[in-house]
Amino acid sequence: MTFPHLRLSANPHDRTGVRRGDDAWLDQRWADPSSRALVISGTRIRPVDGKVEWIPTTEAPDGMRVLLGEQDDVTWFAVIVDPALASEEKSEWFGLRAAFSHLQEGGGSEAPLLFHAVGLAEWHYATRFCPRCGGELEVLKAGHEKVCASCGKPQFPRTDPAVIMVVAAGEPGSEGEQCLLGRQSGWPEGRYSTLAGFCEPGETLEDAVRREVAEETDIRVGEVEYFGNQPWPLPASLMLGFIARAETTEVEVDGEEIEDARWFTRAQMKEEAEAGALVLPGGVSISRSLVEHWYGGPLPGHW
Repeated sequence: MTFPHLRLSANPHDRTGVRRGDDAWLDQRWADPSSRALVISGTRIRPVDGKVEWIPTTEAPDGMRVLLGEQDDVTWFAVIVDPALASEEKSEWFGLRAAFSHLQEGGGSEAPLLFHAVGLAEWHYATRFCPRCGGELEVLKAGHEKVCASCGKPQFPRTDPAVIMVVAAGEPGSEGEQCLLGRQSGWPEGRYSTLAGFCEPGETLEDAVRREVAEETDIRVGEVEYFGNQPWPLPASLMLGFIARAETTEVEVDGEEIEDARWFTRAQMKEEAEAGALVLPGGVSISRSLVEHWYGGPLPGHW
């Protein structure tokens, strides 16, 4: 079974990290007519005809140049311009989520480049001053490093590990086996997803799975098996997927992060998904892959 979320990691580019400090090479590649750039206003992009637009670097506006790397004999950049541009033209600029449908339909071949670009833009947007002394930060290494002009402390892009898990109870593969899904209060009726949460300092990923499930649903988890991962720069996460085996089944939601949580057998999941009563996450999310892995095949409907 091929999992849809893997499309967003397929066809990765060569990040060309050794060239980030080579100003002569960067200038030469920027001047090359074949090089391409994505313009980002703050953290938002402006699709053209529903597609992410990569323009020749020779036509790119002034802004912070960020090297993404090389792919198919082309050098790829991002240009980060003033966030006010997107604010002034709200109808034309969109966040990364708006590009997901295009990525899914097109197979997601440009997703690693887009995620790299937007992830760095998010970091630059959020990291404007030195967290140690509040000093001004100077951009280095083609947008991949900052250093404080006052205390000299370097800053690097952050990626926060987050666990996301399908929780199962009962004999694996049996008719009576159940899968636990939850929903947040602000979601539309019928929308359910896998549980998720951030890993805390000094905590293993497996213990983060057990803690998050217990905090949100009061379910106790024993065995935790790694499933896969997905970059998720919304704004700066790496989603680490797991399959968790429940040792208890009585649900008591926290009422804060989770409004409701339910156990589904495969028959219930299929029946409610076909009827539209159960609406599952979109196909490009690792949450969808986790659910369909447990179910054993594709399911209808999505957010």
